[in-house]
Amino acid sequence: MLFDLRGRGRRKTVQVIYITLAVLMGGGLIFFGIGGSVSGGLFDAIGLTGNNSGGGGGGNDILAKQERTAERRVRVNPNDSVAWATLARLRYQQAGQGSNYDQARGQFSQAGLRELGRATAAWERYLQIERRSPDPNVAALMVQAYAPTALNQPQPGVQAAEIVATARPSAQAYYQLAVFAYAAHQTRKGDLAAQKALAKTPVADRPSVKSQLDAIKKQGGPTQGSAGATAVSPSG
Repeated sequence: MLFDLRGRGRRKTVQVIYITLAVLMGGGLIFFGIGGSVSGGLFDAIGLTGNNSGGGGGGNDILAKQERTAERRVRVNPNDSVAWATLARLRYQQAGQGSNYDQARGQFSQAGLRELGRATAAWERYLQIERRSPDPNVAALMVQAYAPTALNQPQPGVQAAEIVATARPSAQAYYQLAVFAYAAHQTRKGDLAAQKALAKTPVADRPSVKSQLDAIKKQGGPTQGSAGATAVSPSG
């Protein structure tokens, strides 16, 4: 066998590997610009990879100034949903700046993870205010923040992925929702999302996608504790 699953720690490792691969495969078309018109995809567009035209310290200074402005807005008006959404987005972008994100390894540093924690805190406050129609653009960023390669928090990741899938009902969006739902042990929701993902997948690709989803469901099942329990963000 490729993996020996008898040890509890090994089973956890395999689960994280499966979920990480699933998020990368499901989100590749969107987040890395495969097939898209924007070079480098969403990560480049928001400055996470350092390839955006702003570049350098100037971009960092602009982000910091915008973040301070958003923070002042929420202090003055704690119920300003737009300001909270803006703050979540800016903090996510800050998490990808400089030493916060290791370009070579594709990993957030501890400082980057703390910034992601601050981003999701602003997002969760935003959701308390904006319950009817949350912004799917910011939700898409939070999907990445909650992913196994970042904060590793599938429970809130389900909500963010569901917002994206509702606004943009694509195969990739439902695939990601299924991945998060299985990791959070929300099997019924995962099954429904998987069905929708398969329905929107080209017929020729369905057997492969179904095989992936079946493996993810098995690895994310009740034999493991919730992946959210292993979140690496110091800020929670």
